Amino acid sequence: MVLLALIKHMLSVIFILQGSTPDAKEIMAKAEKKMQGESNRSEMTMTIERPDWSREIGITTWSKGIKLSIILITSPARDKGSAFLKRNKEIWNWQPRIDRTIKLPPSMMMQSWMGSDFSNDDLVKESSISNDYYHSYLKDTLIENYQCYKIELLPKEDAPVVWGKIHAYVEKEEYFQLLVKYFDEDGFQVNTMILSDVKEMGGRLLPTRLEMIPTEEEDRKTVIVYNHMEFDFPIQDDFFSLQNMKRVR
Repeated sequence: MVLLALIKHMLSVIFILQGSTPDAKEIMAKAEKKMQGESNRSEMTMTIERPDWSREIGITTWSKGIKLSIILITSPARDKGSAFLKRNKEIWNWQPRIDRTIKLPPSMMMQSWMGSDFSNDDLVKESSISNDYYHSYLKDTLIENYQCYKIELLPKEDAPVVWGKIHAYVEKEEYFQLLVKYFDEDGFQVNTMILSDVKEMGGRLLPTRLEMIPTEEEDRKTVIVYNHMEFDFPIQDDFFSLQNMKRVR
């Protein structure tokens, strides 16, 4: 009887512990939704910092869900009007200086975007953190006085992803990310993204400063600062067309 009672007690403890384990996939879906909404428009400044030079780029973006987006370069003058379009699984680049539209193949997703430390996939988001990875809760942690979940993301078979593993740190109450570590297929940490300067923007609390820092080159980084964001406004699918990519302002 004592042994049976002990077994029941152990089973009940295991059940309680399992029941209290956070749903990692749900956490990442909320984090992705937090930054995207049903639709969004943002204005940002990207600064590429190197030991002996820096370059600033103005950017405006429009997105609808995870399948439709346009990124427009607004400055400097030599790049102004260049644009990127994502429509479902196709990604296009419009270069007005040479009057040419280029379709980006999947092999280019790992390449640098506009000479920055962000990849094409980071900015154009061919992959989805909630749909293209398996998610596991690792532990709780504290970042800048924010209680966070630490979630491990491992790519699904045949998913259009460029990373072998991702560690994401998600704030527990508002579900915004504060730290993301990117690993290659061999488990080497390639990049670290630090998110900070949390403030209300577009009616929601968000980090408004992103720093992407390469592991092997800590004297260089790329900083994105969000100047304006708005969410959940009506926008038609046909806004995200090759024709509109060339004329959107």
